[in-house]
Order: sequence, then structure tokens, then C-alpha cells
Amino acid sequence: MPPFPTPRLPAVFLAASLLALAASPLRAADDENNPKGPAVTVLKATKSCFAAIVELSGTIMPREETAVRPERMGLKVAEVLAEAGDTVTAGQTLARLNLPEGGTVTVQAPIGGTISVSNATIGAMASAKGEALFNIVARNEYDLVGLASTSDLPKLANGQPASIRIIGIGDVDARVRRISPTVEPAVQLGPVYLGITTNRKLPVNASGRALIKTGQSCGVAVPLTAIQYSAAGTVVQVVKRQRIETKRVETGLMSGGSIEIRDGLNEGEDIVARAGSLLREGDLVRPVAASANAGAKK
Repeated sequence: MPPFPTPRLPAVFLAASLLALAASPLRAADDENNPKGPAVTVLKATKSCFAAIVELSGTIMPREETAVRPERMGLKVAEVLAEAGDTVTAGQTLARLNLPEGGTVTVQAPIGGTISVSNATIGAMASAKGEALFNIVARNEYDLVGLASTSDLPKLANGQPASIRIIGIGDVDARVRRISPTVEPAVQLGPVYLGITTNRKLPVNASGRALIKTGQSCGVAVPLTAIQYSAAGTVVQVVKRQRIETKRVETGLMSGGSIEIRDGLNEGEDIVARAGSLLREGDLVRPVAASANAGAKK
């Protein structure tokens, strides 16, 4: 039995098929150069360093306060030469007192610093065991005494740098000076002493808020607006080949509107600047670089 003859395709159909095959790469390239879908602002995931911070509030206290009294009993204040708030030097005369038998003696500052309290009043009695005539903040050294939680105490160590914002004063530098080995059982908070570094006079008993730098971590960073929280965990949306991909990530420290990504994202990936529920896995989008988008708005 003779074999069936091989059918021949019409020349016109064959030519059309060849043209379609030749045009398909061009069409794919055209799709990449002119992507469809909604415009989405993207930016590159970049490396950044984040400071680990412990926050606490506290009160400004003198590190050492010296009480000034006369050495004997039965004296009367005759003249007051210094007031609260004055900065004094060691040996400076603060007041003159009358002796019962006649004559006067002087009361001098035993140490330099700032007078925090003055109880010296002309005509008042003064003695070695009575109320102090003056209290001096020795060497103008202050501490912020605050309370840290039991979860934060292990992160703290002597010498760590801190910045303290004092109401009515502003920011001053400080360092962790002492950490109490015990905590208050009722509240589970432990005292922490921050030594303040400044030449300024500080108001005793003023409130302050401290930010203590306990460490640093460097890694990939994204804006907080790029983070989504879902049933699957914490995710970011990235754009690859004009399509949305969802990546589960592990986050770390936060600072200045950015958050550290410890795992799940690589530096240089295009991330959706403002992730949202309107974008889904596999959606076709038109990525617009954040810088270019910002320039278009001007």
C-alpha cells in the first residue's frame, strides 16, 4: 500500500507563521519597554545602620551635694554674700556671722560649684548641727536618675552614650554612670544614673527624657510605608519584570521612618514605596522610580 503523501502547507500560511515567530521577541521587548498596568512608585532597598536605643525618663539630681554650716553653735547671720543659683569657687566667702562674745567669723565654700539652696537670712541663728546655710552642687556635676525596665537593664552598660532632653533647657550629652543591681519589686524597674556632661547650670528636680545608645546594627533598610502586616507575617512587595512579588521579611530596628530588614530582602531590589492591599501577587504594574516621581510633582 503506497504511503500517504505529506501535506504541504500553503505558502501564505507558512509565511505568516514565520513572521509571527520573528515578531514575538520584539513584542516581548515592547512589553518590557512599555509595561501595562497602574503606575507604582518604587525605590531601591539600600544599606543603612540603625542604633539600638533604650529610652527612659527621670529627674535631674546633683551627683554630690555639699551642705555648708558654721563650725560652732550660737552664731547669728550678719551678712549674706551669695545666693541660690550663684556659681562659687572653693574658699569663697558666702556669709559673715556674729559671735556671741563679739566679733565675726566667715563661712566659706568648701568646694566649687553652684549653690542649689540658700537658707541664710540676716538675723537668723546658725549652728553646726542646725539647718545648712547653703547647699552646693559639687563641681556642677549632675545625674539624670531614671528607672529602666527589667527587659532593658541587661542592655545597659557603664559608659554608653546618651542624649537627654530637659524640659526648658534642651538637649545635653550624658553617659551611663551607674546601674543599680536591684529593682523595685512592685514595678519591676531598676534605677539608672546618667552622668551629664555640660558646663551649664541645670535645674535640680527638673524632668528629662534620655535616649541611650546600646548598640548598632547595619543591614538592608526600607521605609516603614513599604511594610505590610498580614496573616502570613510581615511582608514587602517588590517589582520584578513589571510584576508584583510578595516577600516575607524579618524586621529589626527602626529609626527616622525606616526599618531594618534582617532577612528576606536583598540590597538593590525594587520595592513598592507604599505597599497596599490593592496590589496582589503577579499584578502587572508600571514602576516609577521614587526620585523621578518626586520630580514630576514639582
